[in-house]
Amino acid sequence: MSAAASKPESLWAIAWHQLRRNRLAMICLGILTAYIIIWFYAEGVFWRGRILDKTPTYKVAHYEIRNLPPSAHHWLGTNYAGKDNLLLVAQGTRIAFEIGLLTSFIVIPLGFVLGALAGYFGRKTDTVITYLFSVIGSVPDILLIIGIAYVIHGVVDRSTAMQALTRYVDSGLLSVCIAMGFTGWVGLCRLIRGEYIKHRDRQYVLAARALGVGHLGIMFRHIAPNVLHIVIINFSLRFPGLILTEVVLSFLGVGIANEPSWGAIINDAKQRLWLGNWWELAGATAAMFFLVLALNLFGDALRDALDPKLRTADTKSA
Repeated sequence: MSAAASKPESLWAIAWHQLRRNRLAMICLGILTAYIIIWFYAEGVFWRGRILDKTPTYKVAHYEIRNLPPSAHHWLGTNYAGKDNLLLVAQGTRIAFEIGLLTSFIVIPLGFVLGALAGYFGRKTDTVITYLFSVIGSVPDILLIIGIAYVIHGVVDRSTAMQALTRYVDSGLLSVCIAMGFTGWVGLCRLIRGEYIKHRDRQYVLAARALGVGHLGIMFRHIAPNVLHIVIINFSLRFPGLILTEVVLSFLGVGIANEPSWGAIINDAKQRLWLGNWWELAGATAAMFFLVLALNLFGDALRDALDPKLRTADTKSA
């Protein structure tokens, strides 16, 4: 038997093989790939306008073709200003992915580090961090996000440096991402804390400690690789929630102000339903629905593939 044949498969290789056998997961992955392509296209349109200092095509009004229903030239019709709804929905995809990724850049490091510190050191460190996330978790998320977003929006409006930054990042997008980031780490922190409590007294940790490995080395070189799948699962399952939260905030007038997010499109389109203009609302709603559905189903499949306990249970039942 060759060395390559006897080498055990990694966790990621086993997970990928299991995902490939899941037809629904592969369909969802295809849908997500299509959304990612649309996201890249929308980013290109947006940054081309910024770099050339020109109005992007999706913001150009054509009043002579306003309120047109779907047709071969405008697949999702046009809005009250003659803007193509398909281009606006594509930009909404860009906003959705930016919200999810920028917020995760705050949530993942904050939740992981605090959870690791609480679970590994315990005692007073655990008490302080547990008290902190218990207080934040006891406040309704939407109210806390709105409050933080208003404060950050005010800081941005009064800061010259922050106003220079908003040339590249919408101020509403920035405030919403920071607000959701500083309220969304609680769930991940609890999960990582529990995992570190389980791992801190295991044999490989005790062996590393006996060999003189420091606390940071044990936390991030030895334990962290064994709990990384929890972060990936949490990210895939929370991503749809971040998108929906932004839609709700934009619908309430707190989120994105200068860019066509799905929430802003829905909020704007509801005012013309009485005219029979259903296509504006339908386009943004359908785009949001299929993305959130695909993310949820793929996230569930990814959790089943990466969680060793679930994979062992499936093997036994088979």
